[in-house]
Amino acid sequence: MAQVEKRGGLLRKSSASKKPLKEKVVLMYDEIFMTEDPSKCSPRFWEELFLMKVNLEYLEGKLESLDGEELMKIKDNINCLFQHCIQALGEEHPIRVVNALQTSCSLARASHIKSKISSMCNIYIMVLVFGKKEKKKNLMESLDSLLCAEGSESLKSLCLKLLLCLVTVTDNISQNTILEYVMINSIFEAILQILSHPPSRREHGYDAVVLLALLVNYRKYESVNPYIVKLSIVDDEATLNGMGLVIAQALSEYNRQYKDKEEEHQSGFFSALTNMSWLYLGTDAVKHRTVRFKLITNEAILLALYEAVHLNRNFITVLAQSHPEIGLVTTPVSPAPTTPATPLGTTPPSSDVISSVELPLDADVQTSNLLITFLKYSSIVMQDTKDEHRLHSGKLCLIILTCIAEDQYANAFLHDDNMNFRVNLHRMPMRHRKKAADKNLPCRPLVCAVLDLMVEFIVTHMMKEFPMDLYVRCIQVVHKLLCYQKKCRVRLHYTWRELWSALINLLKFLMSNETVLLAKHNIFTLALMIVNLFNMFITYGDTFLPTPSSYDELYYEIIRMHQSFDNLYSMVLRLSTNAGQWKEAASKVTHALVNIR
Repeated sequence: MAQVEKRGGLLRKSSASKKPLKEKVVLMYDEIFMTEDPSKCSPRFWEELFLMKVNLEYLEGKLESLDGEELMKIKDNINCLFQHCIQALGEEHPIRVVNALQTSCSLARASHIKSKISSMCNIYIMVLVFGKKEKKKNLMESLDSLLCAEGSESLKSLCLKLLLCLVTVTDNISQNTILEYVMINSIFEAILQILSHPPSRREHGYDAVVLLALLVNYRKYESVNPYIVKLSIVDDEATLNGMGLVIAQALSEYNRQYKDKEEEHQSGFFSALTNMSWLYLGTDAVKHRTVRFKLITNEAILLALYEAVHLNRNFITVLAQSHPEIGLVTTPVSPAPTTPATPLGTTPPSSDVISSVELPLDADVQTSNLLITFLKYSSIVMQDTKDEHRLHSGKLCLIILTCIAEDQYANAFLHDDNMNFRVNLHRMPMRHRKKAADKNLPCRPLVCAVLDLMVEFIVTHMMKEFPMDLYVRCIQVVHKLLCYQKKCRVRLHYTWRELWSALINLLKFLMSNETVLLAKHNIFTLALMIVNLFNMFITYGDTFLPTPSSYDELYYEIIRMHQSFDNLYSMVLRLSTNAGQWKEAASKVTHALVNIR
């Protein structure tokens, strides 16, 4: 109870004989929330304020309790508080700088909460948009100099937290007018410096990468974004490797947590009894258990990976760089100053593990790279797309894979026979198949793991809530890989029968659920893509199938499943001859089936 009172600024409760005793900084906050200028009675008010330890909880709570009218009444005082925060950032006294940064973060966080209630309550928009341009410029220059200086790492951490708070102060980043000043007064070089310098990267790499990803997305389709241009031409090896290492570590952390959870739920005799008890309790209990087993996906780091792969061709080389499998070693870390919670609801990995030295080897996979880590992450995220959050994560994973499959250099190392890896993808538990033993996995080119991931997705997501967009992107990835193999005459030793079987089963699913699916999706687009894949195998298979017997297996599979293709032809012929909504789309499938029939 005493702790709660202290957080609220009370050092002593009121009684019959004594008045309540508050912290001095809380009394100063109360003066700011009055309509009069607090510096009138105390000329040294602002100087003393930033020498006091910030009470984040009280300040944010006070701001959140005010409505729009009350905020407008104290607008001048809030503006003065912000201006003096900026002024304090340029001083040499580190305590004043830290307190100014924390106060600014508190304002930004409270602004985000208030803006959800009413746009009139957006404190930071009110202060920054209607404030003086020179102050905004000074803010960005001060933050940039603090990030580039060789000073305290805790100060740099607070600077990045403040920038993240500023960037995420609105739900839609393109509506955040504050970022106009971040575009004009660039901090891009400061971010690159952090990523290229190992000690700084270990401490701040995660925040720097997330911040860069967010800045790149500011009005990227509406105007010229300088961060997009600058990121696209980065060619410094240390910087790109640093970015790749941060991304790989964040994804590895998620993979490790998932593996630990999986082993925890599947280990021993008691787990079997637990599974039986959950089933006995019914569907709702099983769903509850499933929710508990899920981990929060990291869209921020996925977005950073997408922008790096999409914008910078030099980053493609980082995907293929082999290194020991990243393990997580928990060692004590120095306590950081009290700061607002990490934006976006994601927790960065420990700074100690974002390092390329003394990385432990995995028992099963001796070498790894960023692409392998990403494939493992994708295999986890794409298992359950019923949850909208994971659906978006799965879509972003497939978009990244599409970018990789389109790149000539990426395809070169994907198909390189001299670069073989053992990739242990996570597979959805199903009754009709046993879990593959990790140690029996063969070493193969990385393209085999990509194809395995696509086949796994095709097989495991045929359901009523059909993820049409994800299936289209999945087939596109397969098509782009086959185009490269055909063009370069790469004869990949892969179990193609699994892919053919998965595609045929998908066609059967589309036909058996025609009525339900047509009410929501144009299934003929997907059917046409599948038929074109088979046409590609039939017409050009002699250029990329590994052996003549593979060609025989293809024809055997088509003849064995001829009834499925006949049924598909009957369905599209029926719809193409009727003057309906799907006439044109169905007729395209009809023409494409000629080669198979």
